[in-house]
Amino acid sequence: MSLEHERQQSRLRNEQTEQAKAPWADLEMTIPNDRSQISIVSLVECVLVELTHEEVGAEYVSANVWGAKRTQFIAVDDVGEMFRKRHYDERHGWHETTISRQAVRDELIDRLTNSISLATTRSHPTTVDEPDTFRVKPTRQLRTGSQNGGC
Repeated sequence: MSLEHERQQSRLRNEQTEQAKAPWADLEMTIPNDRSQISIVSLVECVLVELTHEEVGAEYVSANVWGAKRTQFIAVDDVGEMFRKRHYDERHGWHETTISRQAVRDELIDRLTNSISLATTRSHPTTVDEPDTFRVKPTRQLRTGSQNGGC
C-alpha cells in the first residue's frame, strides 16, 4: 500500500508541476489602459527580469489599416544589459538592432503609458478599433508568430 501511495503522490506532484503557471504568463496588457505610472514601471521591471532569466521575449503589437506593427525585445546576454529589438511593419518588413536595458525600459514605459493606441496616431481616415497589446511570450512563439502574422 505504501508503494501505491508513493506513486499517487508522485503523479500528483507531476500534475501540479505541469499545471503551474509560468511566472511571466500574466505579464500582458492592452493600451490604452487605466494603470498608474507606478504600476506600469513595476510591470516593466518584472518583464525585464523575466526576459533576462527565461527563454521569453516581450512583444508590443499595434494594429492599423496597413496591418500589424510588431516590436519585440529579447535579451542577448545572460546579465540582461543588451537586448535585440526587432521591429516589423508589413510595408517595410523586419528591422533589427541591439539596444541597452535602459533603452528597453524607457521605450516600454513610454509605450505602455500612452493614453491612446499607436495606431490611432497615424494620419489615415480609417480608424482602428483594436487596442495595442503587450505581452511576454516564449521566444519560439515570437519567431513563429511574427513570421506567420499571428500574435
